[in-house]
Amino acid sequence: MIIQPVILSGGSGTRLWPLSREKYPKQLLPLIGEDSLLQATVRRVEGIAGVELAAPMVVCNEEYRFVIAEQLRVMGKPGTVVLEPKGRNTAPALTIAAQAASANGADPVLLVMPADHVIIDKAAFQAVVRQGAALAAGGAVVTFGITPDAPETGYGYIQAGAAFEGDGAKRIARFVEKPDLATAEGYLAEGNYLWNSGLFMVRASVWLAALKVCRPDILEACDKAWAEGKNDGEFVRVGKEAFAACPSDSIDYAVMERIAKPDAAAALPAGVVIPLSAGWSDVGAWEALWKALPKDANGNVAQGDVLLHDSTNTLALSEGRLIACVGVNDLVIVETADAILVAHKDKTQDVKKIVDSLKAAGRSEGQIHRKVFRPWGWYDSVDNGARFQVKRIVVKPGAALSLQMHHHRAEHWIVVSGTAKVTKGDTTILMSENESTYIPLGTTHRLENPGRVDLEMIEVQSGSYLGEDDIVRFEDVYGR
Repeated sequence: MIIQPVILSGGSGTRLWPLSREKYPKQLLPLIGEDSLLQATVRRVEGIAGVELAAPMVVCNEEYRFVIAEQLRVMGKPGTVVLEPKGRNTAPALTIAAQAASANGADPVLLVMPADHVIIDKAAFQAVVRQGAALAAGGAVVTFGITPDAPETGYGYIQAGAAFEGDGAKRIARFVEKPDLATAEGYLAEGNYLWNSGLFMVRASVWLAALKVCRPDILEACDKAWAEGKNDGEFVRVGKEAFAACPSDSIDYAVMERIAKPDAAAALPAGVVIPLSAGWSDVGAWEALWKALPKDANGNVAQGDVLLHDSTNTLALSEGRLIACVGVNDLVIVETADAILVAHKDKTQDVKKIVDSLKAAGRSEGQIHRKVFRPWGWYDSVDNGARFQVKRIVVKPGAALSLQMHHHRAEHWIVVSGTAKVTKGDTTILMSENESTYIPLGTTHRLENPGRVDLEMIEVQSGSYLGEDDIVRFEDVYGR
């Protein structure tokens, strides 16, 4: 049996601001351990006994493609990266994944996992995956329901029905939206309600056939988008206009709730839920991350440069500057280079409102970090003011920026370490440590790293407009 891991990486994680930003969301961050949440999701399926595991397939927004490809590369698992031209929720994302997985005539069991979840007990997770794979291979659509340990109001629920094949597997009786506290307490007391995890297993052909019955409009749009698609180096692209015209819907609404109904069409597969107790969390807000991380004797979580005194049940994360906490309780304090969040743990779901306010004000802190990753490396905007900006730039060995020109700014480049190959108009020069050059406004130029170590340099921009959109690209190896 072949299992195809399908990792859905489309969320923005606004409730984990300021670490998570729209253009660098939580699944790309190492919130627990050294791996990013996406990398941890890939590792979670390694070593499942008795199955053949295909290389991972990630469905993601085009904005994240280079970072995701790099994170897979450093793991030694390049896999397949399928690009969504526009977010259309999980049902269309799974559909193009099923089309990609069956493009060569195969019909694997798809193991569908959000990229931004945490599962502590890998062995317990793999045990239910093996059970679910057998049921999915037989034609069922399987989801995993998290065994609740509290009357949680932040999750949807699945009501388990009659027993299905295998130990603990049940038919899905119904899906329930996020309840109020009294309803959630009732679900916990009844004992047959599980948290909706967003994890699924289904054969590619079974999903496509079920979608044809439940949402033929989504299937038609995805079929057209797939037919218009192409391979673009290490990425799989689908037709942009066709996919943008696809209706937006979730896996639950499009198929799962329909197959759970008593009057479901005979052509639909069985919907099955398997209980999962493996330390699962969707890390949807800072309080959830505090629960998932190891704590000291006073219930505190401290990462980075943090000092705590007479403080309890507090999460303090520093990316650089010292955080000193004295006599505080139940707080979340998160420091980044350009923003600081202070919130009560009971109010962390409301962080999204801060992000909404930043967007409404046209401020960049809701979208990007001061440090911005690019396919060639990264830059950090260390200072700026009227008509100037200073950046620290690191270019990976063998990488090159696009051949470009700016209408509104000139640039001064100083090499800190490594070797730079600089194209400036019709000339090309090599620069080493402590050497510099000047790029006049309107001059065609390119920066490359011909060496074997990182190139680090300082760029000073000056001019009337310094926005990132003041770039005219003539050549770009990354297809931007």
